[in-house]
Amino acid sequence: MKLTLPDNSVRELEKGSNGFDLAKDIGPGLAKAAIAVTVNGEQRDLLDPITDDSDISIITIDSDVGIEIMRHTLTAQVLAKALKNLYPKSKLAIGPTIDDGFYYDVETEQAISIDDLQKIEDEMHKIVKKKSLITKKLEPKKEALKIFESLNEPYKQEIINDSDQEDGFQLYYQDDEEFVDLCKGPHLPNLGFIGAFKLTKVSGAYWKGDSNNTMLTRIYGTAWNNEKDLNNYLNNLEEAQKRDHRKLGKEMDLFHFQDEAPGMVFWHPNGWAIYRKLRNFVRKRLEDSGYIEVNTPQVIDRKLWEASGHWDKYRENMFITEIDEEHANEKRINALKPMNCPGHVQIYNQGIKSYKDLPLKYAEFGLCHRYERSGTMHGLMRVRAFTQDDGHIFCTDDQIESETGLFIEFLSSLYSDLGFDNFDIKLSTRPEMRVGSDEIWDKAEEALEAAIKNLGYPYRIDEGDGAFYGPKLDFVLTDAIGREWQCGTFQLDFNLAERLDAQYVGEDGKKHNPVMIHRAVLGSFERFIGILIENYAGKLPFWLAPQQVVVASIVSDANDYAIEIQKKLQENNIKCEVDLRNEKISYKVREHSLKKVPLIFAIGKKEMSDNTVSVRRIGSNDNEVLDLDTVVKEIVKENKV
Repeated sequence: MKLTLPDNSVRELEKGSNGFDLAKDIGPGLAKAAIAVTVNGEQRDLLDPITDDSDISIITIDSDVGIEIMRHTLTAQVLAKALKNLYPKSKLAIGPTIDDGFYYDVETEQAISIDDLQKIEDEMHKIVKKKSLITKKLEPKKEALKIFESLNEPYKQEIINDSDQEDGFQLYYQDDEEFVDLCKGPHLPNLGFIGAFKLTKVSGAYWKGDSNNTMLTRIYGTAWNNEKDLNNYLNNLEEAQKRDHRKLGKEMDLFHFQDEAPGMVFWHPNGWAIYRKLRNFVRKRLEDSGYIEVNTPQVIDRKLWEASGHWDKYRENMFITEIDEEHANEKRINALKPMNCPGHVQIYNQGIKSYKDLPLKYAEFGLCHRYERSGTMHGLMRVRAFTQDDGHIFCTDDQIESETGLFIEFLSSLYSDLGFDNFDIKLSTRPEMRVGSDEIWDKAEEALEAAIKNLGYPYRIDEGDGAFYGPKLDFVLTDAIGREWQCGTFQLDFNLAERLDAQYVGEDGKKHNPVMIHRAVLGSFERFIGILIENYAGKLPFWLAPQQVVVASIVSDANDYAIEIQKKLQENNIKCEVDLRNEKISYKVREHSLKKVPLIFAIGKKEMSDNTVSVRRIGSNDNEVLDLDTVVKEIVKENKV
């Protein structure tokens, strides 16, 4: 049979040969590094027989896919076996890979805490040390059920029963064959390929994510090819924990959450100051780019949500209200808006629109509510009430490319001013659950991809991740420690305008439905502020800091001078506080440094007599004595974006 490699070269092997045979035929180095194989686009185990002519590539342990397979084997074959060794009555559920690691869900009689992770990890090292071969057996449904019934593994049985297949269930064993796991694979050929790993945390997780099911223990870990890569990752993880916006938010007195309003932010004065500055910054940019700011109602009748398609496709994420209207025979069902787009169409529909009016750009700082499960909420990053920097562009088909270019230029400039110079673009295509015909989706996807291609921007395709009403471009920025955040979006919609009867009179005198583009740069203010806090480790740019300067007196004789400096700074729109407490200056400096105040002015008798200030910048241990008027001029300049 003929096997075509990625470089289009062809190798001829006997039918029934496997990936390892092919790797050996190519060279001993490849054979040593090979762990799995891709056959006609499908990942398979290295020793699976190949029976026909195929396109084939060898997966090696040092590739990204190879690391993913190693992590998969580590969780399904090593962590799972360690749990069975230490907790024989435990019941295994699932063990997938995630970004940079893996987890395993397990039911145990004895509670597992973070204190138990070292014991489990030690057991994993014992298992890996044996370097057992991993073998696979294919079983029919009946036999697979019998095997896991004998092992008292109800979750594996449920997975098998829920499957449509009747044969070919993959069961993986190690040398002793005492441990068996059900898995789609592929796995490493042996445990000798396992690299460096670390268990990181324990949490609870409902079976199948359903709160009506059993709460399982979820054990997380990370794995890398070597100790150096593992240590780099753990160091980055430690740095990320130091930058956690929830921790910094408390230290800087920015916001809090409480049980009476789950997933909804209580903004403190300092946090709200950041919010307002960011909103004003975005508002000015929108005005300069031709957007018209509007505002739409929070509570809207279900009829509009039915017409827009949200009621059918998005209702489970909506907050529903029932109102007893006076003299009404039945309750009126409304919903808190989860998004602003249907409201913007209602504004567009007021009055006749001509092609000469397009593109028409509406912007709204729209407060939205979406139901998120309690287990998924995470500080500012995932909330139930949030404000979008939302906008909708009504345009013609011919304007899609130019509007795409203008938006990317707008987004790029705004991100740069906020300290993010790098971002990637993803083109997300039609999801399984969607509105509109395939013809409309074809038209939308082709238009958006043509626009991004013609503009020459690099992008990658994310199949099936589009909005339910149209394909989209997602913009993923990279922060100071290399983490990626999807924030901006540009979504093409050929459906909603037609559904809500939005029209314009074309050059031909006929009525047409405009293309509707949903766009946002920050995504939500709450989440983006969380990202900013973590990106800057709380040390926000001077113009964005909630408290920009603290004037701290060293002696009480300097109090009047401190107040005079405060007044001068406030006259120049600098947010300034004075600290006149009878405390040591070192104590005051430590306290305000913890709150990430950018500038601290220490004022004593000498500074007062010389009309100077002793300046300490956040992150520096050095003081610099400067002329007051000079300092004021410098920070006024720094206060501009």
